[in-house]
Amino acid sequence: MHDQSQYQVRFGWGVDGAAQVGADVDVIVVVDVLDTDGHGGDGSARRTARELPNGAAIVAGSLRNRTAVAEWVLERQAGKGDRVAVAVIAAGDSRGDGIRFAVEDQFGAGAIIDALAAVGIDYCSPEAAAACASFTALRTGIGHLISASANGRRLLEQGRSQEVHLAAELDVSGDVPVVKEQAFLGPVIE
Repeated sequence: MHDQSQYQVRFGWGVDGAAQVGADVDVIVVVDVLDTDGHGGDGSARRTARELPNGAAIVAGSLRNRTAVAEWVLERQAGKGDRVAVAVIAAGDSRGDGIRFAVEDQFGAGAIIDALAAVGIDYCSPEAAAACASFTALRTGIGHLISASANGRRLLEQGRSQEVHLAAELDVSGDVPVVKEQAFLGPVIE
């Protein structure tokens, strides 16, 4: 088992990773930067909510809403009156044989973890720290790296360049798509 339970902020890949590192968390943030399957920005978060029986709140995060997600988590922590545990999950690409690494999702997860640290939620597992470091070290080139990634190139070839460029924007959205809310964390604040 891949245990990160002693840490407030954890990191994993796909639904299996969410089940492993998110079994006892308060919030799961699912990050799917490029919508390669056509299910919308929160499609991976919805699939995770269906497949995980735990009671965590589940939200969709991205580069575009990273600060809004961190502030949303901080508000839930204040409402709880105690520290919340957060699992940041990079969706990756689903294949018949499992999850394939998707660099854009690692950058997006790292961006969320960086934003969580900025609001004071920063007791990170080494896995979360490494994802965060990938974002912070390469932040100035994120747009190029996403468009040059395997998924980025595939979407560009499909004529979906607008989607790729929008997905690489930082902090341009205050929306936090809540797929599943956790009762004790209080109401959704929109």
